[in-house]
Amino acid sequence: MKTLIKTLHAALLSTSLLAAAGAQAADVEVLHWWTAGGEARSVAELKKMLEAKGHKWKDFAVAGGGGENAMTVLKSRVVSGNPPTAAQIKGPSIQEWGAEGVLANMNDVAKAGNWDGLLPPVVANVMKYKGNYVAVPVNVHRVNWMWANPEVFKKAGVAIPKTWDEFPAAAEKLQKAGFIPVAHGGQPWQDFTVFESVVMGVGGPAFYKKALVDLDQASLKGPTMIKALETLQMVRKYIDKDAANRDWNLATAMVINGKAAMQFMGDWAKGEFSAAGKKPGKDYVCLPAPGTANAFTFNIDSLVMFTQKSADAKKGQQDLATAVMSPEFQEVFNLNKGSIPARQGMDLAKFDDCAKQSAADFTASAKSGGLVPSIAHQMAVPAATAGAIQDVVTQFFNSHTMTPKAAADKLALAAKVR
Repeated sequence: MKTLIKTLHAALLSTSLLAAAGAQAADVEVLHWWTAGGEARSVAELKKMLEAKGHKWKDFAVAGGGGENAMTVLKSRVVSGNPPTAAQIKGPSIQEWGAEGVLANMNDVAKAGNWDGLLPPVVANVMKYKGNYVAVPVNVHRVNWMWANPEVFKKAGVAIPKTWDEFPAAAEKLQKAGFIPVAHGGQPWQDFTVFESVVMGVGGPAFYKKALVDLDQASLKGPTMIKALETLQMVRKYIDKDAANRDWNLATAMVINGKAAMQFMGDWAKGEFSAAGKKPGKDYVCLPAPGTANAFTFNIDSLVMFTQKSADAKKGQQDLATAVMSPEFQEVFNLNKGSIPARQGMDLAKFDDCAKQSAADFTASAKSGGLVPSIAHQMAVPAATAGAIQDVVTQFFNSHTMTPKAAADKLALAAKVR
């Protein structure tokens, strides 16, 4: 990132970006890409909370690209010496920005709000740079979900599989009954999402962490990873031939309308069921992916705080962080987003059964060691490393000739990319 920022700095010296107006004393400017319906409503609530404290909200929404466009704009702003108050950034990217020396220390706010007591250590550590809070978590998405249509399983006369060993027999019966066992979109990030749940289900949380977080070479190319890749190969057999380039929400629709039995996808899929008027426990069930009942792969949205110059701007930033961690905002944002609060110990009366199960599993896995960052959703390793590993997974997922052993060896090599 340093090289990129230096390059941008040279280019921007001759542009009008350097003349961009700086934030007014009490302005709270937030760069984000929460522009979809429920997300936008949540941001509007945050705006109300900040303006109630006397601050002026400056919305800096950059739509498109899943955040890539926003990051390009953010780098330009930081280089020009005009960073926003906060920006939507997550995972290892927080550490990269921290290394640039442009992030604000939020320890005083965190101490006053007891963040260390409200956040599991594995989550709190993601929000810190060199032991200091520099970011605030907005929500927690669970990635290792399986969404299933119980009516489809009933018609096929088979139980929903709870382990990968049970999976092939169930999938065969579903197929013979005329259903697509697994709804899937053949896009690299979706392949990667299934892969990480398979690795977790086959190897367990300790192995997952060693292989896909610590990037241990022996684990990446060892027998457990080979077994996980064999399992992934098996799952691939039960995906329909038209899956290539299908968007994830269209795959979810296949489960909703009874064309397919199940989908492996994060909890954002729940929004599709809700939009279709479906009720959890009745029209669909949410279960941990096979073998992952005691684990929780997380994807956390967070706001990273950038250094501010004036005392008023710093006060606005502190109030922003406090508002984000408040029970009121954590509730409204996550009800709209389909995720769960990052803040533990909240009243979940307004949340549905899937969210309540997710929250319970989040707390339990934090205590047991089963709470781990999602590699498929940029929470576990640097972006370049994750991209290289994802490429191998996609190649293997779509290959009819690559062996699991060869794929494991390629994963080990990809893990060295920085």
